[in-house]
Amino acid sequence: MILLVTPIESRDTCAASLKEATGEPVVTAETLAEATTLLRTGSYTIAVFDQHLAEREPHETDTAFEHLGSAIPVQINFAISGLERLVREVRLALRRWKQEQAITREEASRALRGEFNDTVTTLLLDCELALDVEGFPEKVTELLASALETAQKLRAQLEAGLAII
Repeated sequence: MILLVTPIESRDTCAASLKEATGEPVVTAETLAEATTLLRTGSYTIAVFDQHLAEREPHETDTAFEHLGSAIPVQINFAISGLERLVREVRLALRRWKQEQAITREEASRALRGEFNDTVTTLLLDCELALDVEGFPEKVTELLASALETAQKLRAQLEAGLAII
């Protein structure tokens, strides 16, 4: 979702153009205070700020920026920029956001893969070592062999499943 913050009268036209160009829903705010309230209660991909408004009210701008979350801020001077530039800047920001999300997912997948592999390796090693110990009742040995087989299957499933994430 895109947040468009500007006091200009044609903000609804700008919002409609952004929605058509990006396919993303667009919410508008006339003031920075209204934008801050929306940022506190919603989740946005991009937050477009009127540069003139941001320069005129730096404290309110800072407050709004504190509530961006994962939204990428875009500042644009509506007084000199046309719809084409607005759309181009938002598309670039969306592309950046999507790239950042892909990188974040890959890093999380890599971290999970490492943690799971460590745990499964420990489980496999413990089962193998336990099976080397003599003197267990036959039922315990069967259960350890079954646990080892299950851990091997788990490793294969995790490797296959985490490659998809």
